[in-house]
Amino acid sequence: MSLQRITRTAFAASAVLALAACGGGSGSADLDPEADITAQKLVVGIWADYYPEDLAETFEAKTGVPVQIVHHATNEEIMAKLTAGGDSGIDVAFVSGQYAQALNEGGMLQELDHDLIPNITNLYPEATELAYDDGNKFSLPYAWGTTGLCYRSDLLPAEPASWLDLLEPSAEAAGKTTMLSTERWMALPALKALGYSVNSENPDELSAVKDQLMETKPTLLAFDDTTFYSKLVTGEAVLTEAWDGWCNYGIAEDPNIKFTVPEEGSDLWVDTMTVLKSSQNKEAAMAFLNYVLEPEVHSWAAENILYKVPNKAAMDALDPQLLETYPNLAMTPAELAEQEVIVDLGDYSTEYTRLATEISAK
Repeated sequence: MSLQRITRTAFAASAVLALAACGGGSGSADLDPEADITAQKLVVGIWADYYPEDLAETFEAKTGVPVQIVHHATNEEIMAKLTAGGDSGIDVAFVSGQYAQALNEGGMLQELDHDLIPNITNLYPEATELAYDDGNKFSLPYAWGTTGLCYRSDLLPAEPASWLDLLEPSAEAAGKTTMLSTERWMALPALKALGYSVNSENPDELSAVKDQLMETKPTLLAFDDTTFYSKLVTGEAVLTEAWDGWCNYGIAEDPNIKFTVPEEGSDLWVDTMTVLKSSQNKEAAMAFLNYVLEPEVHSWAAENILYKVPNKAAMDALDPQLLETYPNLAMTPAELAEQEVIVDLGDYSTEYTRLATEISAK
């Protein structure tokens, strides 16, 4: 499984802004709705195992546009490629929402032509009102979800309901809990437990978060972004901070594993599709985004990687048994929209990097 959720929010928008002077540009070329897209070709950057294996072949069969797919393991990897200067050669890039926001602020993304993406009407209304890109001006959501508590219901005396159940664990859970190590998500439980925003830029609030995490750290089994669900399956862990989709991998192995969003609330993360302004194949890129939004294409993500997709037509097509087996897949868009959308914090992101480094080192 790819590490698309393992992202570091230390990427500063200023690094992207500098690129406007070295190829990002400030204007956007007009798109030609009559363009012959069969004369174009695409390079798509996406996380491995995050799309149907035959996506390139089926898209070319339908449109006549050849597609080369290149993989990245993390947002950092694709951002480094896109911001290295010059033309990356990538036409369509899949990045998380706050990274799309930073790229757009740097003048690197093409404004989307919704007339060329008629399947945009398949999106839930909530998916068109995301804080980092209200109105889907420069990005389209591909997958979305939240962060919560993934736990062994048979090994805990009570169902966890609060982030404090993780931050100040019971005697039964102490030494058998894990938290995410990625900066923004390491801070999230304490931010929410203390009543702060997941996008806080208040130094006093981050200081309070640090104090809480320093108290929590001795009670942890580990900081773990990738194998926490395996630890739950073996019983080595009984309570973990988890991205909802990743918790489903544990549920697939043991139905005693459950997922819940704490009462203090959580985040709304989004993985997006974007078109680079440097692309010479923008009309074909719009056609590609439109194709991904086809219900039978987009539903693949929910069925195979067990992530919610913001596509009503695709979610409506799912087997009801899948939603019964993985209840967090049935979380409604309205419920998901109650959580805070993670946005890019620009230069202040380095404060979260510093916080995570200090917590990890001590």
